[in-house]
Amino acid sequence: MKLPRFAQIGALTAVAALTLTSCAVNERNLGAVSDSDLSGDIAGAGASSQEVAVQAWTAGFQTANPGVEVTYDSAGSGAGRESFQAGAVAFAGSDRAFTTEELEGTFAGCTEGSDILQLPTYISPIAVVFNVAGVDSLDLDATTLAGLFSGKITNWNDPAIAALNPDVTLPDLPVTVVHRADDSGTTENFTDYLYQAAPAEWTWEPDGVWPATGAANEAGQGTSGVISSVTAGNGTIGYADASRASEEGLSTAAIKVGDEFVTYSPEAAAAAVDASEFEENRPDGDLAVALDRTTDAAGVYPIVLISYMIACAEYKNAPAPVVKGFLEYVASPEGQDAAAASAGNAPISDALRDQINDAIDLIVTE
Repeated sequence: MKLPRFAQIGALTAVAALTLTSCAVNERNLGAVSDSDLSGDIAGAGASSQEVAVQAWTAGFQTANPGVEVTYDSAGSGAGRESFQAGAVAFAGSDRAFTTEELEGTFAGCTEGSDILQLPTYISPIAVVFNVAGVDSLDLDATTLAGLFSGKITNWNDPAIAALNPDVTLPDLPVTVVHRADDSGTTENFTDYLYQAAPAEWTWEPDGVWPATGAANEAGQGTSGVISSVTAGNGTIGYADASRASEEGLSTAAIKVGDEFVTYSPEAAAAAVDASEFEENRPDGDLAVALDRTTDAAGVYPIVLISYMIACAEYKNAPAPVVKGFLEYVASPEGQDAAAASAGNAPISDALRDQINDAIDLIVTE
């Protein structure tokens, strides 16, 4: 089903989190701390990019509903999708949606014939992080960035980098690329940007498994592993959810869009989503987004990920009311504000929230 274009996501900014007590109040009838009748345990697994956000969502939801327990294993998007397909978890977090071909497979935790909900509840920039002694920031275009990660640019004083940064003293230092060791939605989003924006330099198709073999490289397990390896080295460059980059204080690159270099921010990431549409030929409740990485629109940061919450419309065994209530909290203004304050992501728009809640209403709870 063709769905309408997003509206006004770019106008939203992260605001201070409400207290956990205030999380108990929202218009989707999640119930106050004193009168919630939800009970049961649910487990999820998947994207490490949204780990901090999931922690905020879990805390707020459990405070509002003392009879529930939510656990989440940030094992990576690929592992989360596999666990969800196997019926080992009630929901998955993934930095990409299941493809239409993958949806033809079996989902052991869902009743036969049940649709799969794919909800874009977490929007965040992917930061290009580096650790080069004496260099605090860099400007990079798509071609140069692809050259660095493909292994064609092997030294930090390369003329291509110097031309974009005439006021920076670049050292004679080898480049070490740090990438994810696991099957990662962050990797798939990052390589999708390189493939769309610099196809002459980056010839590998987007993939959750790191495809390039030509660079001196290291592999880190999960977001934490990439951040640790970049931090520990000198001459290292990697990519990670921006919330972790800001936590560790790493140097980051501004990316050329049109005639300007854009620094990552929640607003700039949301602007990229604002210019995109939902994928065609998806069932009701499947809100997969087709991101446009090549726009020249002002203020857009194009290396962005959308992380999805993935659930069954009808469950075999999991407590569907708890799944539904948790997802409603995730999409609520309280939940989005709490995540933004903790993780620095871009809260979803009211228009997108309405579409997500319509999808959540498809969950069968009786």
